[in-house]
Amino acid sequence: MPHLCTGLIEINFNLEYKMKKSILTTMLVLCITILGMSQEPKEAFKPNGKPIIRVFSNFHSTFSDGSSLSAFEITRVYLGYEHHFSKEFSGTVVYDVANPGVGKLQMTAFVKNAFLNYEHNNLSVDFGIIPTTQFKVQESFWGYRYLEKVFQDEYGLAASADLGTSVAYKISDKVSVDVAMTNGEGYKSLQADNIFKTAFGLTISPVKSLTLRGMADVMNTQNTYAGFVGYKADNFSLAVEYNYQKNHGMVSGKDSFGPSIYGTYKVSKKANFFARFDDLQSNTLSGQTANWDVAKDGKLFMAGFEYSPVSGVKLSPNYRGWSPAQSSQAFSSTLMLNCEIKF
Repeated sequence: MPHLCTGLIEINFNLEYKMKKSILTTMLVLCITILGMSQEPKEAFKPNGKPIIRVFSNFHSTFSDGSSLSAFEITRVYLGYEHHFSKEFSGTVVYDVANPGVGKLQMTAFVKNAFLNYEHNNLSVDFGIIPTTQFKVQESFWGYRYLEKVFQDEYGLAASADLGTSVAYKISDKVSVDVAMTNGEGYKSLQADNIFKTAFGLTISPVKSLTLRGMADVMNTQNTYAGFVGYKADNFSLAVEYNYQKNHGMVSGKDSFGPSIYGTYKVSKKANFFARFDDLQSNTLSGQTANWDVAKDGKLFMAGFEYSPVSGVKLSPNYRGWSPAQSSQAFSSTLMLNCEIKF
């Protein structure tokens, strides 16, 4: 009888052990299945694109030497498309519709950008009619392209786009470098010749809010140098840049240079104040008494207010004063209401 009891106990124990093992195994398999089902496979990349539409317009009144001039203007329209072929490759085409400044046409279209971009990790490469790199950081800090171009672009020291290629590499969170080789004549004159512009840039952010940049380019006998310091906090930004171009237009001895200072104070998410000062100068050639480009030299004073009632629309009432370096020219004041529409 004792042996029978012992056997029954052993059989019962074995059955319980097997049942528990079976239950645990089933639960484990079920958990793995549920976990596997919860981890959905990553979706394959789907090519996608978006249109690019920006419109710059204004109403202004200019007062100078007792006379005034008022007008409505559409100064520029960007029309284009950006398409992503893959995670690394994308293409962009943008037409710039603006006043050519010559002939009887009021508005005409230029191919502003037509380039292929490759981007992977910290490397970015552009090829085609590309955005130039010389003043990209400055333009980002200024932030009011629809009001006024930055110093190099506004005074003809460099073009905003050109035919060529550029490479940018982010070495770390604090240091990035870029190099570009372009035609050197801008996107409105894509001539084929043996003269190229090579540009080098170094951007350093030693702390979160501070940006330092140095840039140099070489184009035959013409050399351009620029230094930039920008500080951007939550509600304001302040930047100073200095630009120097030696042998402007590849003409020996003719130099153009000057500083640009600008800042923004953010009132709210939709409104901010801004101000800017430029001082464009040229040197005096040997045997001359006035600067070689004195007719274009001068100081720009600019201040205004920007309001964005809805996303994609910016309105800015602002004042601009121009003090010519040439004493025979009168000081001019302009009151403007600028508008940018971005789709």
